[in-house]
Amino acid sequence: MPSDSAPVAASQEPAAAPPAALRVRRQLPVFAIVGAVCTVAYLGLYALLQPATGPQAANLIALLVTAVGNTAANRRFTFKVRGTRGAARHQLQGLVVFLAGLALSSGALEVVDRTDPQASSTVEIGALVAANVAATMLRFVLLRLWVFKEPDGSAGPAGG
Repeated sequence: MPSDSAPVAASQEPAAAPPAALRVRRQLPVFAIVGAVCTVAYLGLYALLQPATGPQAANLIALLVTAVGNTAANRRFTFKVRGTRGAARHQLQGLVVFLAGLALSSGALEVVDRTDPQASSTVEIGALVAANVAATMLRFVLLRLWVFKEPDGSAGPAGG
């Protein structure tokens, strides 16, 4: 019969979160802030360019400009990668991630155009916001598991 003074079994104590889960909990809010700033910049550029270039060209230019900044900011702040080592490779991989986002946003604009060729800029921007939400989720996964994956297989520097 166990006594009341017996130590608590280890299985009853809360398990420590694995390092990867801790990194994700730190990375997500930083990624969200970087994403919010880049989204505002993207939408501003799109709104400025769209009257002169049309929706698809404005989308391409605005996404490309903000994708470079987004990759650099996420490299530094979200994934804590410093220095120039690997920066060019990260930007090239970031451009592949950009292409996935471009496909989603261009597809959204095409759907708007096919369903309502006279759609307002507000409708276009609404479709772009929805497409960019999906692209943002995809971007985090690709940046974490591919672009900034450590050689040991972990996602992001251990210090994060």
